[in-house]
Amino acid sequence: MLGRALPVASEAVSTGACTHCGAALAAGQDRFCCNGCAGAHALVAGLGLASFYGRRETEAGALRPEEAPPVLDLAPFAAAPKDDLQRLDLMVAGLTCGACVWLVEQALAAERDVLSARASLTARRLTITWRGAAARANDLGALLARLGFRVAPWSPACLRATEDAEGRALTRALGIAAFGSMNVMLVSVAVWVGGDMGPALRHGLHWLAALIGLPVVLVAGMPFYRSAWAALRAGRPSMDLAISLGVLATAGMSLSETLRNGPYTWFDGATMLLALLLAGRVFDRAARRRARQSVAELLALQEGLVNRLLPDGRLEAVPAEAVAAGDRVLVAAGDRLRLDGEAAVDALLDAAATTGESVPRRYAAGEPLPAGAVNMGAAFTMTVSASAKDGSLAAMARLLERAEQAKGRFVAIADRASRFYVPIVHAVAAATFLAWWGVLDAPWQVALVNAVCVLLITCPCALALAVPAVQVVAVGGLFRRGVLVTSATALERLAGADHVVLDKTGTLTEGRPVLLPEGQDPATLRRAAGMARASRHPLAQALARACPEAPLAAGVREVPGQGLEAGAARLGSSAFCGLGTSADGMTLVFRDGEGAPVAFRFADRLRADAAASVAALGELGLPAELLSGDGEGAVAAVARQAGIAQWRAAADPLAKQARIAALMKAGRHPLMVGDGINDAAALAAAHVSASPAGATDLAQTASDLVLQREGLSALPAVIRIARQAQSIARQNIGFSLVYNVVAVPVAVLGLVTPVIAALVMASSSLVVVLNALRAAKD
Repeated sequence: MLGRALPVASEAVSTGACTHCGAALAAGQDRFCCNGCAGAHALVAGLGLASFYGRRETEAGALRPEEAPPVLDLAPFAAAPKDDLQRLDLMVAGLTCGACVWLVEQALAAERDVLSARASLTARRLTITWRGAAARANDLGALLARLGFRVAPWSPACLRATEDAEGRALTRALGIAAFGSMNVMLVSVAVWVGGDMGPALRHGLHWLAALIGLPVVLVAGMPFYRSAWAALRAGRPSMDLAISLGVLATAGMSLSETLRNGPYTWFDGATMLLALLLAGRVFDRAARRRARQSVAELLALQEGLVNRLLPDGRLEAVPAEAVAAGDRVLVAAGDRLRLDGEAAVDALLDAAATTGESVPRRYAAGEPLPAGAVNMGAAFTMTVSASAKDGSLAAMARLLERAEQAKGRFVAIADRASRFYVPIVHAVAAATFLAWWGVLDAPWQVALVNAVCVLLITCPCALALAVPAVQVVAVGGLFRRGVLVTSATALERLAGADHVVLDKTGTLTEGRPVLLPEGQDPATLRRAAGMARASRHPLAQALARACPEAPLAAGVREVPGQGLEAGAARLGSSAFCGLGTSADGMTLVFRDGEGAPVAFRFADRLRADAAASVAALGELGLPAELLSGDGEGAVAAVARQAGIAQWRAAADPLAKQARIAALMKAGRHPLMVGDGINDAAALAAAHVSASPAGATDLAQTASDLVLQREGLSALPAVIRIARQAQSIARQNIGFSLVYNVVAVPVAVLGLVTPVIAALVMASSSLVVVLNALRAAKD
């Protein structure tokens, strides 16, 4: 997974660094700087994970285990999503590269009771799921501490503090480089224009430039030197190594010219180079942070205090993280819902922050209320249905992180290409020096300047940023439009979709059917409604709403795509209840054993934007077909209203999946849109899939995209953005390749100076990032 591992023992001897943490070894120390590192290395080797040392990029000493780590009881922070299962979210310090993520995940996965361990390099967040007691959290935290990672309960505040500290360090280095380069430039200009100045004055100006420039080069270049040293220790040269060599070579050559009082020095080039490179890093960091702002915005919605109702009726202001499922909270007028829940009264909520809907919507009593919404009506009391870390906001944040960080096809291609750059660049730079010095008989200073220019102007930064920047910008932009991207390759596949298959109930229609009053027997209605309460199917929910006083029936089991059964009683399709084909229209049949069947008929309205959305999809080259499990009459009516010529009724889950398979076998790339349990198989089998707002958990899990807004109007815009994102990614890759093909010969021929080379290289990355920012525009 991480490639070939280097012999770690020989590495320590040759570099004089600790085999585990990389810190310098003191006199008399062999391989390890302390007993903690010796134990950590033995643990890593015992787990069969020694290849970590061949790819890590951590700062020297960063992974040294603490002799006496602080005692923190992590058990209270573990949550139990299901019986006998525990989940814990941790903030991990020292998680600085992909190798660290791999080591943490693999070390935890080796524990028998650990079911999953996923670490996010962006958020420094680690989510562990295991089977057993909550007290096991302390053992898992101790395991990470033995490896040299420091852990604490995860919170968005910790992440912001870490990012702010890193940003301040980078900005401070930029300020030093900019200030130093301007002052060195003033001195250098005097040397350039002072053709008649004496050797003594020129020598003094050279030393003045060195006095300013050398400290700037040593201090401001530390972000590059640290990264280059870590990569060099791991045996995997990075582009920061090329930059470091270029800067230090320029400064060293300038110092040599100062000592011999040569005509020119290049301290101005070295300091200006650092200023330009650091400016590019700061800009890139800002662009990426803006693109990832969606996650931060989501997590910020659940921060703050909530008014929890105590059993004696008093109110207690507590952090949202301290509220558990089942607690009751008071939501005042204008307050934001920090948690998911339900209310016993109707509520008017503005959910624009999570769904993008600009108009407040009224939620009926008992309907799930989404966290992040704002109460636009009167105050009400809400029963919390999930804690902060188990709620909808946290789930959406995890999906966004996964989609932004996972690697799609174009990202993988760019990653592989960029890895070939560094050895090729160093070889070309060395050949340039030898050609100018040995073949063209140029002074070694001129040969070295041209070699340095090759190191500086040939940079894989633009290629490395070409696709990831587009991906994070597009994912973040779609979220702000109310579309949640849950798969790394969703946009790539959506851009190639050429056919759309639509479910009916809850997708083309509002999914809120109403029971038609046809003189049903109250006792039968009550029994059927009690069974219906166990299902999230729209017809079952409508039946339950028609008789809200019906108690939940015991022992109800759902058969996907067919209905419900509890003992001898069945509620579902006509065929499920033993009556043959389904009747026309939306109908549920209730039958208790061999008793007489009772039909409950419903009416559902077409979504207001359904016909326009279907027409827009057709204009984009995606002809639509309707595939529904409902009766022929109801399906035909909806197809006619939505403008869909091809449709099929009475399609069970297997039939839907078979239709998707047939389309793909015929060379089509179908987009499946559905919301129910019976759509899950088709959603998973389709080339790309989406589920609308209000879809079942199973449907959303199987989908590549989740439309948070009501209706399908966002879907055509999503397809346009996906196609534009793929076009921009190809543009970026093409530009990066053309840039390097042109830039290398120019530098080899000696047509640029180090300052110009740095400016051109920084500009190439800037062009790629600016082009990527267009990906979120429709």
